[in-house]
Amino acid sequence: MEQISGWMTQVFGSLGVDPVTALAILKIIGINIVLSGDNAVVIALACRNLPPKQRTMGILLGAGAAVVLRIIFTVLIAYVLDVPWLKLIGGLALFWIAIKLLNSEETDEDSVKAGNSLFEAVKIVAIADVVMSLDNVLAIAAAAGGQMWLIILGLVISIPLVVFGATLILALLTRYPVLVWAGAALLGWVAGELIATEPVLKPYIEQLAANFGTNAKTIAKVFEVVGAGIVILGGLIVSRSSHGAEKHAAKH
Repeated sequence: MEQISGWMTQVFGSLGVDPVTALAILKIIGINIVLSGDNAVVIALACRNLPPKQRTMGILLGAGAAVVLRIIFTVLIAYVLDVPWLKLIGGLALFWIAIKLLNSEETDEDSVKAGNSLFEAVKIVAIADVVMSLDNVLAIAAAAGGQMWLIILGLVISIPLVVFGATLILALLTRYPVLVWAGAALLGWVAGELIATEPVLKPYIEQLAANFGTNAKTIAKVFEVVGAGIVILGGLIVSRSSHGAEKHAAKH
């Protein structure tokens, strides 16, 4: 681990980027790509009835509106996360979102209305993105650690990747389900980090660290690893339960 850490420090240092900052940016991009599969599908489906020339413009305008709205909501949530108890609530919500991600159904044509005009398609994309983006916004705000420029940079980089690489991303996630599990584990990691940094829990975290003869940062790392483990375990349990229910229904 020390060799890997040293190698990352050397590589990012040569680029003039702090390794911690680079890791945060990569975390934001990874979260957004994994969680934005449905959003990319919505953009494509909402614009499917437009003429070819208008379809490209609809995708660009819809994605642009989505970028602006998501940045605004993410920044707002990042400020709100400083309120006592909200990090704990946000962390628990991320656990639910992550496990749901592992057992979610794909978006299909019947679930998304197609716009018959450019304006209507852009409106559908913008509204759908706001409704569907709570998970993205909450996770990105947490991963950025309240640094506004990281939030904006991560979104500006990752959203175009999602929009223009929608087909590739969906194909990869379908072909390699392990990527979805890795993304869900990343959400669990962020959830653990959120809970460990909840101001209300600070005295308990410090007491726990004292009991084990370590510091609060180490305890926070343990929370992160445990958070990832909880998501994987929860996903496996829910998945097996769902498959068992389907087999039971098929028999009857």
